[in-house]
Amino acid sequence: MVSKARSTLSWMLSVFSTRDRIVMTTFYKSLVRSLLEYCCPLWNPGRVADIQLIESVQRSFTSRVGGLQHLNYWERLKQLNLMSLQRRRERYIILMMWEILHQVVPNCCDIKFKVTSRNGAVAIIPPLSKSSSLKNQTLYDMSFAVQGPKLWNKVPQSIKVAETFDTFKHSLSDFLALIPDTPPVAGYSCSWSNSLIDYSPSRWSDI
Repeated sequence: MVSKARSTLSWMLSVFSTRDRIVMTTFYKSLVRSLLEYCCPLWNPGRVADIQLIESVQRSFTSRVGGLQHLNYWERLKQLNLMSLQRRRERYIILMMWEILHQVVPNCCDIKFKVTSRNGAVAIIPPLSKSSSLKNQTLYDMSFAVQGPKLWNKVPQSIKVAETFDTFKHSLSDFLALIPDTPPVAGYSCSWSNSLIDYSPSRWSDI
């Protein structure tokens, strides 16, 4: 997948001589990014090395946009109004959780919700046997049945109550835009994993 995206990016950069940010971003979103996001709610990686590998494609693209070469990757994302690929994958998972809740798509993972007065619809995280092996623990943590509820429960109730998908999607995007997006990248240091799952209440003061 990453190899194909890199090949497509190389082809795009060789065929189109312009480095205009609007033109390049349009081509990138249509031709390259779509390859990296196909069915991503089902395979969202958790290993830092895998996240960095996927993110390296977008990092390479942003470094070729005119006028941004002096900025680091995180700064280039802000200038181009792009989310990291890591953040976009988690966004897709949250969107699918809304669709599951509203029975727009099949609930293949049998995800259950409960309604509370404080947090609205809360997704229930399935339990894992204490005797499970480390390998099974990793598979459990990376599964949609676990990541989906954890990410969904990070969304404020005021956004979760949206009655239409478009309203929810736009409100979610506005909310995510307020949260620092600094994905793990080789050569960069960050104080947290950049996953919304790890965005603790103490960090809400940042937004």
